[in-house]
Amino acid sequence: MTQPQDPLGATGGRSTARPMRVETHGLDVIGEAERKGTPRTLFWPWFGANVSVLGLSYGAFAFGFGISFWQALAAGGLGIVVSFLLCGFIAVAGKRGSAPTMVLSRAAYGVRGNRLPSVISWMLPVGWETVLTALATMATATVLGRLGWGGGTETRIAALVVVAALTVVGGVMGFDLIMRLQTAITVITGVLTVVYVGLVAGHIHWSTVSAVPSGSAQAFIGALVFMMTGFGLGWVNAAADYSRYLPRSSSGRGVIGWTTFGASVAPLLLLVFGLLLAGSSQALSKAVAADPIGALTMILPTWFLVPFAVVAVLGLVGGAVLDIYSSGLALLSAGLPVPRFLAAFLDGVLMIAGSVYIVFFAGDFLGQFMGFLTTLGVPIAAWCGIMLADLALRRRDYDDGDLHRPRGRYGDIPLPPVLLTLAATAVGWGLVTNTAASWLTWQGYLLGPFGLGGRIGAWAYANLGVLVALALAFLGTLLTGRGRVRAQEAWAPGPVGDERVLNP
Repeated sequence: MTQPQDPLGATGGRSTARPMRVETHGLDVIGEAERKGTPRTLFWPWFGANVSVLGLSYGAFAFGFGISFWQALAAGGLGIVVSFLLCGFIAVAGKRGSAPTMVLSRAAYGVRGNRLPSVISWMLPVGWETVLTALATMATATVLGRLGWGGGTETRIAALVVVAALTVVGGVMGFDLIMRLQTAITVITGVLTVVYVGLVAGHIHWSTVSAVPSGSAQAFIGALVFMMTGFGLGWVNAAADYSRYLPRSSSGRGVIGWTTFGASVAPLLLLVFGLLLAGSSQALSKAVAADPIGALTMILPTWFLVPFAVVAVLGLVGGAVLDIYSSGLALLSAGLPVPRFLAAFLDGVLMIAGSVYIVFFAGDFLGQFMGFLTTLGVPIAAWCGIMLADLALRRRDYDDGDLHRPRGRYGDIPLPPVLLTLAATAVGWGLVTNTAASWLTWQGYLLGPFGLGGRIGAWAYANLGVLVALALAFLGTLLTGRGRVRAQEAWAPGPVGDERVLNP
């Protein structure tokens, strides 16, 4: 078994003492000898995964809800910080259990009952890695087209091959390479993003931005929910995958703080500037809906197009690599009996197929993107509520062995969390809508019965279902789960676990 040296050491994840190898860790618990580093080193993977210039495009996305600059800033700031704070709380489970997020989730759902949220959690990062890869491909083609070096089908194919290769290799190689990549991506994209901001700052017109009219409270809530699902709620099911390498004696507050800070700081700064740019130009805002990254080149001087392509691709790849790594772990937790690197490779194949569809066949990108985020955001919010409440009820570390034994303390398929997830999801889907995605018109079936105006009323686009699913699952678990958790913690420690108990 690979023994990574200093996986989260003071160098920010850079290993200097051994050659690069494919990570062989799957669902197993990280051994005591391999748990190193401090909470502050969590800054690197989280910052590197969220420093993408896509954050600038969220300014245009927010204005799409029909709200003012100050409303968009408040919705974006709250949505980013609160959603990544949820990631910080769940990251604490990683250092307490030293296992992937969707293995630790078995404590709440049971060993095989956890396959339901594992499948959902697998779908979310696969979708995200597909979106990020497609965006990187389109951005590269746009830049090359402006330079006169192509931009047609052949250029897009070549760009997709390069972007997909970087993403799949990073996901297959695993944790050690990811930590090295994220450190480099953090530095390169950070510097080049600052240069981009300096070059386009002259396109900001505060008088135009400040004149954008205010929207309704429902529109503000809709933008808030969109920001939450677009940022932290897209990562909660992977939040413990990196903190699991920390010693169990690490500060829980430190884990929460560095995870939240590392993940939030870049999106917050990018959002502010993105709002200023989008509010200054309606043409730019509309272009972002079709090509969220490539549209940002409209206001760039030609000489900076290649550096911009570098920062755009690296930032998107940084997020996609973490997604493909975590989606592979979720697929294993769902019951697929293959090595981790093969699961990541299979996800990569799906990612490429999805990217081909988005790049070459899909029409309205933003509508489909919002539909994807909202639809999967509801069951993920329900899972997050149950996981947060379960973690809050626990007073002891997880039992390593019983996380893999259906007859252990965590049980096989306990009905309360499974039924609660299904119920919260059903209610949540009844309170969200997305008319831009034709395959989602069935949603919103509770807006009328609950007196919220139906699918065309004032609350139709507030997407309350995400918040409702989170709250219902959290409160339901607090009310019904205390006795079960206390009974689990009363058991004597079991023998050392083996993931083959579940996946023979």
